Amino acid sequence: MHANVLVSTKDMKYQEWLKYRRLGIGGSDVAAVCGLSKWKSPVEVWLDKTGQIEPAPAGEAAYWGTLMEPIIRQEFADRTGFKIRQVHAILQHKRFKFMLANLDGIVTDPSLGGDGIFEAKTASAYRAAEWEQGVPEEYQLQVQHYMAVTGLSFAWVAVLIGGNQFVWRLIERDEGIIDLLIQMESRFWKLVETGVAPEIDGSPASTELLNRLYPESKPKSIIDLPVDSYKWVQQFEQFQREEKDAALKKEEAANHLKELLGDSEVGLIQGRTVTWKTMNSERLDSKALKAAHPEIAVEFIKTSSYRRFTVK
Repeated sequence: MHANVLVSTKDMKYQEWLKYRRLGIGGSDVAAVCGLSKWKSPVEVWLDKTGQIEPAPAGEAAYWGTLMEPIIRQEFADRTGFKIRQVHAILQHKRFKFMLANLDGIVTDPSLGGDGIFEAKTASAYRAAEWEQGVPEEYQLQVQHYMAVTGLSFAWVAVLIGGNQFVWRLIERDEGIIDLLIQMESRFWKLVETGVAPEIDGSPASTELLNRLYPESKPKSIIDLPVDSYKWVQQFEQFQREEKDAALKKEEAANHLKELLGDSEVGLIQGRTVTWKTMNSERLDSKALKAAHPEIAVEFIKTSSYRRFTVK
């Protein structure tokens, strides 16, 4: 294995681990850096690496994934007869120091000539189709990144799907993909080092970045926008019109279905379920509270500010 050991993770505290992972791009960052993640955008990764946001707390899926990792590792070893050893370290590419790897294990497969990457995953039953013919794209990029860091030539990815289906897939090293990853990650890391944000897009992370950079407007401040920015005004107004048209068409379709349902709660058609269900919720009537008990209401008034965007 051709990689530096950046730091040992044995007995490392979680907060310290987070500090080290900000020193580079890890396997779970790669799909987002490439703009191919379903869950994160490049801007969100950039905000994390530059210390401008705290990492989102691990959700239920991540919790169970971590809990199941040793079980999946052992099950894979039992079913294949391959030996797996754990790597209690953050590994670092020898040349591109920003490329980091936290491996689930190193697997020895004699039929493939030696050592390779082992990666354990869990997936819900809803994602079973993604594993039928191969490995989801974001995980392919993750293990190609790991192979780039370590110099290893293959990876076995084992996944427990829906809690009761266990499969494993082989991914071989692809030099073309690795070259592209190195180029894209290098460009991204230069943005981290220089503090220049990735190109703004329509993702929630881009919106969050702008809100963080410019949380308040200067009262009565006016500037002349660049001439070429008029294209964004035109684009905003075009999509605003299309959004309104789409909302009306969506509501029309919903209303036709509601008319067919009548007072029925559920309708079935061609394997799909249409629901129009009575829901009850409770909320504080702040207007009535202010009228009846103004002295109490004032104690619980919270003032918040935000920037409203309009084009006229």
